[in-house]
Amino acid sequence: MSAYLGIDIGTSACKVAAFDDAGAMVAFATGEYDLLTDADGAAELDAAEVLRVCRDAVRDVAKQGPPIAALGITSQGEAFTAVTQDGRLLNRAMVSSDTRSRSYVEAGIPGLDPAHLYQITGHTPHPMFTLYKLAWLRDNRPDIWRAADQFLCFEDLVQWRLGLDPAMGWPLAARTMLFNIRQGRWDPDILAALGLGADRLARPLASGTVAGVVPSAIAADWGLPEGVPVVTGGHDQACGALGAGAIEPGSAMYATGTVECITPAFAEPVFSDRLMQHNLCTYHHAAPNRYATVAFSLTGGNALKWFRNEFGQEEVRAAAAGGANAYDRLIELAGTEPSPLLCLPYLTPSGTPYFDADTPGAFLGFRLTTTRGDMVRALLEGIAFEMRLNLALLEEAGYPVHTLYAVGGGARSREWTQLKADVIGRPIHTLDVTEAGCRGVAMLAGAAVTERPLAPMAQAWVKITDSVQPHAAHAAVYDRRFAAYQQGYQAVRQVPAFGIPGVS
Repeated sequence: MSAYLGIDIGTSACKVAAFDDAGAMVAFATGEYDLLTDADGAAELDAAEVLRVCRDAVRDVAKQGPPIAALGITSQGEAFTAVTQDGRLLNRAMVSSDTRSRSYVEAGIPGLDPAHLYQITGHTPHPMFTLYKLAWLRDNRPDIWRAADQFLCFEDLVQWRLGLDPAMGWPLAARTMLFNIRQGRWDPDILAALGLGADRLARPLASGTVAGVVPSAIAADWGLPEGVPVVTGGHDQACGALGAGAIEPGSAMYATGTVECITPAFAEPVFSDRLMQHNLCTYHHAAPNRYATVAFSLTGGNALKWFRNEFGQEEVRAAAAGGANAYDRLIELAGTEPSPLLCLPYLTPSGTPYFDADTPGAFLGFRLTTTRGDMVRALLEGIAFEMRLNLALLEEAGYPVHTLYAVGGGARSREWTQLKADVIGRPIHTLDVTEAGCRGVAMLAGAAVTERPLAPMAQAWVKITDSVQPHAAHAAVYDRRFAAYQQGYQAVRQVPAFGIPGVS
């Protein structure tokens, strides 16, 4: 028996899983790393540390299960590292929530009209995208710009470390805003406006394409068998949607990670003025002949991690003493009834639909009776309200989502999933494997080397374990609060900026 390896490189951790021919997960390992932030808006990862953690996790999984027949890589979008031909890493990777390129979005890049960019790339301007981060690096770190032979996102950076001529899946290429999704290539006009040659980027290939074979010496160092092919994956949300079985129009993956994200499937690319207005992109799905959009909150699971670090010392101590982990204890602390607080969950710049880097997060409704549990639940409700808003906008634009598949760490908590179902007002299905990104790229790897059709493979591999229905009484409360949530955003954004980096 052989296995297919899926590597998923996120903002806070690298996850590696092996799946057998029937889609059962036979081995898993993960490793964490720290997000490095600064008051100037920097949000970075030490790319060398990420590569070490990723290699160690691959070694761990390779020791656990059957021989690896092929592997695929998926990663967070946008983040990139400058590298040299002799193997040096020149900078820390600027991740999605890094806002130092904000002025380039506000002023625009000469020669690039935002509406035209959307028609080419399927995306609207935001400091998260590689295009604007590269412009900032070019002007603020010219030493790195000149010295770099290539600028690599994490999928292609791992391929590069594995000794391949680096390539990336189309869904990841699209998240750079340098890629023409209509033509499947780096866009020459965008590159010219940036002053960047296509040779300084990885090869963009359709998801599920064999990018190369790992050289023997490097394979041995990573614990892999000789001759292992590497298959392109792409952006973690698109690969996760495949791994969740969300490949038919009307279905979507609902992922809880560092970023909270809903990824619906489309039958064709959609360049809608309505979607553009709400910053809802269109780009390639990891499944063939499918496209997707991404509705997301950049705060996401960061909010629970922040609360744990700042206010959850009791839960951390209890977890260290044994029993449930700190996050499980915080979910328990949140209780089962709607919070008396209303939370605007903008602990980072917002995601869709606003792309707002200024409006701060807020809790409304504090009283002397307010508890930590009220705050935890309100945080989680606020993020779910943001997802409900995005789903409403998709439906208004003519692209309703009727089936949600929950994945990611949060999907392991039925209480958290119930909260989401109540706030959103529709059922959420949980799956046998929550590491959908790993499963999606493992599926791509398996299909590439066995030549099995991907759609029936996904149908066989993905199994629903539970369907969480909205609690009617709670859903009615959240129905009433949804308008207040939207009004709260409009009110708070009018408050003079306070406590925002760079604003006095």
